[in-house]
Amino acid sequence: MSTKDFIEKDFYKVLGVPKDATEAEIKKAYRKLAREFHPDANKGNTKAEERFKEISEANDVLGDPKKRKEYDEARALFGNGGFRPGPGAAGGGSFNFDLGDLFGGQGAGGQAGGGFGGGLGDVFGGLFNRGGTGTTRTQPRRGQDIESEVTLSFTEAIEGATVPLRMSSQAACKACSGTGDKNGTPRVCPTCVGTGQVARGSGGGFSLTDPCPDCKGRGLIAEEPCDICKGSGRAKSSRTMQVRIPAGVSDGQRIRLRGKGAPGERGGPAGDLYVVVHVGEHPVFGRKDDNLTVTVPVTYPEAALGGEVRVPTLGGPPVTLKLPPGTPNGRTMRARGKGAVRKDGTRGDLLVTVEVSVPGDLSGKARDALEAYREATADEDPRAELFQAAKGA
Repeated sequence: MSTKDFIEKDFYKVLGVPKDATEAEIKKAYRKLAREFHPDANKGNTKAEERFKEISEANDVLGDPKKRKEYDEARALFGNGGFRPGPGAAGGGSFNFDLGDLFGGQGAGGQAGGGFGGGLGDVFGGLFNRGGTGTTRTQPRRGQDIESEVTLSFTEAIEGATVPLRMSSQAACKACSGTGDKNGTPRVCPTCVGTGQVARGSGGGFSLTDPCPDCKGRGLIAEEPCDICKGSGRAKSSRTMQVRIPAGVSDGQRIRLRGKGAPGERGGPAGDLYVVVHVGEHPVFGRKDDNLTVTVPVTYPEAALGGEVRVPTLGGPPVTLKLPPGTPNGRTMRARGKGAVRKDGTRGDLLVTVEVSVPGDLSGKARDALEAYREATADEDPRAELFQAAKGA
């Protein structure tokens, strides 16, 4: 996109939105128009194709907060007819604009009331990293993200733990102090002029940027490449870090630790560290979301007559639950606040499942008691309703 197009075109009008439109309104308008005028939906329609290019160009500017700010400022300063064709401008020649009012009647180059020709790139200081003859500088680069794994015991996952992690990542090469050059004096890449990026056309009147193929995005080229890092300025580095794993993590969870990844280059921020957590099993407790689970055996008399049952908790004293008379096998009761830690700091519950224990070996006294119970309940058939329902189905 030329500087002339950047200032003269009313991108708000192209998208049909007001100048104070929100990002959401701009996105909505662009998507609606893009669907309507997309070349695939208007095959052979050159006008629709041109309209689609205009829409894409407008969205490229207004959809980017930084570009939109530059566009609004440039329109406010030089818009509303501030441009006028200079000599030979007809048919796409150079454009001049009058800076007389801006500089108190003194035109650029000391020409009173004169025009300012051809130097728009200098005026705008390289909008979108294009144009202008100002100095360039190498850009800071963010460090790489690192991914690691850690295995915790069941209890550590519930309560939280601090664990050591040994990590390998790319960091500034110590041999050349991160310059990539043996002598520590790399030169600015002539291809990208130190920006680390090169522009490529993508249609629609605008361009995209790619990492520079010659300097691999560094903006610098080593005259004498370092023997250790081969001119990249980065070398493998190992370090051990104490990492705090928060309470309540679950098996397979991926935790992001901001700024704990590989160091950045030229003052750039460090990357992030991603830790994948593996949790071991517990011989007694299980887990369901933020709740812990446990199965507690009870005797038949306890289930039939009711009573109080002591239940173990993870890392704390036992709790006592009241067992109602006639409790069936498999019933689940709840001990509140004895589960895993939630994100808000509260705890889930302990889900206690009752398992009626059937003895495999009875003493004579116990057998006599059960025989007497069987005789006393001989007229009661617990399966009568089952057969009745089966017959009527």
